[in-house]
Amino acid sequence: MNVAVKTEVERQPGELFAKAQGRLPGTGPVADLRRKAFDDFLRLGLPHRRIEEWKYTDLRALLRDVAPLAPAPDQAAFARAAGAVKALGIDGTQKLVLVDGAFAPQLSDVAGLDTGVSLRTLREVLEDKDNPVRADLLQTGVASDAMISLNAALATDGVVVGVAEGVSLSRPLHIVHVATHSQTSVVTRSLVQIGKDARVTLVESFVAAEGAKAYQAHDSVVVWIGDRADVQHVRLVEDALDAANITTAVFTLGTKTTLNTFNLTNGGGISRYQGFIRFTGEGGTLTTNGVNLLGSRRHGDTTLVVDHAVPNCSSREVFRAVLDDRAHSVFQGRIIVQPDAQKTDGKMMTRALLLSDEAEADSKPELEIFADDVACGHGSTTGALDESLLFYLRARGLPEKEAQALLIAAFVGEAIESIENDSLRDFASAAAERWLVTRG
Repeated sequence: MNVAVKTEVERQPGELFAKAQGRLPGTGPVADLRRKAFDDFLRLGLPHRRIEEWKYTDLRALLRDVAPLAPAPDQAAFARAAGAVKALGIDGTQKLVLVDGAFAPQLSDVAGLDTGVSLRTLREVLEDKDNPVRADLLQTGVASDAMISLNAALATDGVVVGVAEGVSLSRPLHIVHVATHSQTSVVTRSLVQIGKDARVTLVESFVAAEGAKAYQAHDSVVVWIGDRADVQHVRLVEDALDAANITTAVFTLGTKTTLNTFNLTNGGGISRYQGFIRFTGEGGTLTTNGVNLLGSRRHGDTTLVVDHAVPNCSSREVFRAVLDDRAHSVFQGRIIVQPDAQKTDGKMMTRALLLSDEAEADSKPELEIFADDVACGHGSTTGALDESLLFYLRARGLPEKEAQALLIAAFVGEAIESIENDSLRDFASAAAERWLVTRG
């Protein structure tokens, strides 16, 4: 007899939402939308393996339930977060820091933002009763997904950034997420609007303050990119090794827009990065690269949906995973070519390197093509380190671990080299090197 096991959220419907009321900004239509979104989450429940998009990432088994919201940060939390930001070690950026789901102006470079960059907090916009469309900021419109609904229901804060037309940022714009509490949830949502002909490097980091463990980060970022803009997006996940990170990213590209994205996951016990990228103007170019570095029993999922809705656009997806112990990496990539999107050029390639017989890599590339004049393809490989190359390096005096590290570094180097900013590329390389030393 099959017995349905309900999660804690399902056993106590609404209690999570009721307890969060004190931290949720917005009344009227904002509160109505939140209630509807949470009802949708309760109806759908945590995603599980019987949902195709979540087949390899069963949150009912991995996450089990949603932790209560972290309390609003106090001075002690801000002090601990300051230490985490300093330890992050990325200099030369314009930092916008979120601590336990609240914007921290005292840790952010508010006064040092480039001319042409506007900043408001999500809380401020949601509480602005004179803004008739403020509730729209909690909607993405990309999918019917329980975790997207949960984010809309419980988002406490985030940043709303605008970059004016023609602006070329002197330094990367850097959103830093810091968790300071254990066994709580941090739910954030940020929106970035980039004007025509702008040049922007956007960085996102997820880190833990000392002592923060087993927390959950539920984030959403929505980016609108204007015509002929050039955007570099770098995402670095270095959460506590027993934390969970569920992030949804939505990109909308204009005419002749260039978007280059990179995602590195070497932190967190459970991670799911789902990206939705849509071409809305002709001549757009997308290059997206990702690297999962996972050990122990950690689980990392990258799911990308690239929607070619107009003609004459190109996309390239390159994903690498290095897995040790009993780690599990997932890559799901879907390229959709709409009926009018002739002359589309879309390709994806995923490669996994298994350092243990018990590691697992799942790859599911998909093409949905409704036009006939296109060039699309995908490929996937999974294997172990080349024994002949290892023998070659060891025969020249390198210890086995150093020989392995050299080959692994070369394996992930193609993806890391896609980062245009020198300091960010060096930081990603250093993070990979740290993982190779610890194999954590």
